[in-house]
Amino acid sequence: MDEARRNKKRMDELGRVFIDDLNEIPQNMTEEETKQFWEKHAMSEGLLNETHIEDEEDLPLPRKQSTKPINLRIESDLLSRLQKVAEKKNVPYQTLLKQFVAERVYEEEKREKILY
Repeated sequence: MDEARRNKKRMDELGRVFIDDLNEIPQNMTEEETKQFWEKHAMSEGLLNETHIEDEEDLPLPRKQSTKPINLRIESDLLSRLQKVAEKKNVPYQTLLKQFVAERVYEEEKREKILY
């Protein structure tokens, strides 16, 4: 058995499986799914050290609890490029698009001194 497989099967004292890679964490979980996932999983010490946030600027943007569907028309080429980037990052392209928009809006809010 290779090293990666052995690490995936390691468990903590509560019987939770250690996660050694952020890609092992499912994306777009509901609050209940997130709770259930973390009841059965724990981040390995190595992953915790890798993901330690050093600076407030590195903090993720706050997530809204509810979403509203919208229609958005974008060029086919841009959509294709977005989908390729999302595939590389192993996230759904709509999620990546929302992240990009949220980051850009946040930067504009800071620039325009809208944030307090």
